[in-house]
Order: sequence, then C-alpha cells, then structure tokens
Amino acid sequence: PLGITLRDDARFENFLSQGNELLCNTPTYTAIGEGELFLYLWGSDTGCSHLLQAVCHASEPVGRTAVYLPLDELIGLGPGVLEGMEHLDLVCLDNLQCVAGDPLWEEALFHFFNRIRAEENQLLVAANCAPRQLGIKLPDLASRLSWGVVFQVHGLDDEGKVLALQIRAKGRGFEISEEVARFLIHRAS
Repeated sequence: PLGITLRDDARFENFLSQGNELLCNTPTYTAIGEGELFLYLWGSDTGCSHLLQAVCHASEPVGRTAVYLPLDELIGLGPGVLEGMEHLDLVCLDNLQCVAGDPLWEEALFHFFNRIRAEENQLLVAANCAPRQLGIKLPDLASRLSWGVVFQVHGLDDEGKVLALQIRAKGRGFEISEEVARFLIHRAS
C-alpha cells in the first residue's frame, strides 16, 4: 500500500477534450485492454494526470488491474516501488520528469519497461515535455520512451476554461455565470 488514491472526479466523462479529440479516444481503448501497449502523454497543466487516473477508473469495471503512480510523490521511496508492477494489466506513471536524470531511477525504469513489455501489459506514461526534451541520460531508456504512441495534450483556450469552471461548479451544486468564470480565469491561478 503506497497511500496513493485516485481522485474521484478524474473521469473521461468530465475531461474536456477540446483540441485533444483524437487523444481522448486512445486512452479509453487502453482502459479496456485494447490498442497500444505503450502510450506517452505530455503537456504542462493540460490534464495528463486527469487522463491517467481516468484510465485507471475505467479499467476497474472491466476487471483489469491498474495502478496510478505519481513519481513526484514516490521519488523518496526509491525505484523499488516499480518491483512487481509489470504483472498488473496497466501501469500509469505520472510526472516522469521528476526522475529524469537520476541514474538509479532511469535504470529501474529501463528494466521495468522491458519487464512490462515482456508480460505484454500496458504502460501509460505522462510528463511535462516530449520524450526527447526530458533529459534522460540513459540512451536505451530514451529510445524506449519513443517506441509507443506519443501525444501532446493541449491546454484549454479561454472558452474551454470558462466551460470547465462552469462544469466544476455545477458538480459542486452551484452555478457561475460566464462573467464570473471569465473574472476567475483572468485573476486566479
């Protein structure tokens, strides 16, 4: 038990796919065990973590074993957290950039990648930048990160952010006007 939980609200149903329509279909297939064995998502503050957690949520009803591992939270535990994870149907590694450049983590990720591939289980990885900009020092790991399908997750424009705020507010039992939502997106983080 790692003390990592999925956000209840991280679902495909409430991910605004604006600008990411093709991308959104791919993880839904991953959740049910179809499609690519390896996916790499990248973007900064664009919903990558939401998508990884949504994949884990969607895999449960179809009886697949899945785990979400935010590496920024697990870095202190060391790369041993990856041991045995290759036996799960699906592993989602988030915030890969947090361990890039660390030789112990890179070697462990390289071996993990090979083990999960040998098991023919699925691996979904997310980072804040493309694989080649990640700063991976181990050449074999760097090449493997480009083996699968790589998607850039695009952020929402202002109209999308307004819609996202309104949907989020409605889910919490109240409504906000477009004017209030615009005020918030321009004056709050």
